[in-house]
Amino acid sequence: MTTFKKVLKITALALYLIAALLPFYWITITSLKDSKEIYSFPLKYWPSKISFNSYKQLFSFANFGIYFRNSAIVSLIAAFAAMIISMFSGYALSRLKMKRFKNRILLALYFTQMIPGFIIMAPLFTMLSRFQMTDKLSTLTILYITMVIAFSTIMAKSFFDRIPISLEEASMIDGCNIIQSLFKIVFPLTLPGLAAIFSFAFVNIWNELFLATMFIFSDDKMTIPVALNSFISKAGISWDIMSAGLVVSLLPTMIIFAFAQKYIIAGLTEGAVKG
Repeated sequence: MTTFKKVLKITALALYLIAALLPFYWITITSLKDSKEIYSFPLKYWPSKISFNSYKQLFSFANFGIYFRNSAIVSLIAAFAAMIISMFSGYALSRLKMKRFKNRILLALYFTQMIPGFIIMAPLFTMLSRFQMTDKLSTLTILYITMVIAFSTIMAKSFFDRIPISLEEASMIDGCNIIQSLFKIVFPLTLPGLAAIFSFAFVNIWNELFLATMFIFSDDKMTIPVALNSFISKAGISWDIMSAGLVVSLLPTMIIFAFAQKYIIAGLTEGAVKG
């Protein structure tokens, strides 16, 4: 029975892995096919001749390099800022002694995650338009920070909750003040959690489409999701160029998870300390 369960488990995981990787595989080979071969019948599951023409068109005709730069700047700045802010707000919320007040704040943070974003789009757009803050990457960066800060704070609080207060008290007995205790004792222990927060914020910001579509109009300020969406027109869809764009857009998130995987797993499962 045990062997049967293992085989069943491995089979289920294998099927899940195939289902998860199949779309990525199909997008990748589509980006490597010739434009005529994409629409050929019967379907070809591997290109007869590998072509990088779609990638050349992507970075020349489609100006994808500019969109990639815009997304990288906005995502990195917003994710890093959200991580820093959530460090302090999460710590303050974790160490807050008024339990009823703390629960109210947490409830408010959870409630913000339940509100659909499109509800506030009209008044937000009107307000930013009056202050001439639309069509600016700086404005989009601020909006993204506010978008992820609530959940980032909740995540940070859960990590700080697992750090014994006795560690801070011991450091203060040894002569540290509250600031020194934070930066020498508490924050270094939360590095796995901070990696998880940064990765969460970066991926959500990198893939965000709705806000970028609403507040960015200029072609030279578009982010990758907006650019990919613009490839869809009434005349049809350029599947080869879009597939190439999707493959390129997946690379940053894959790299982040590859390098930060160890810290993300530790942060999401263990919190900040072992034991």
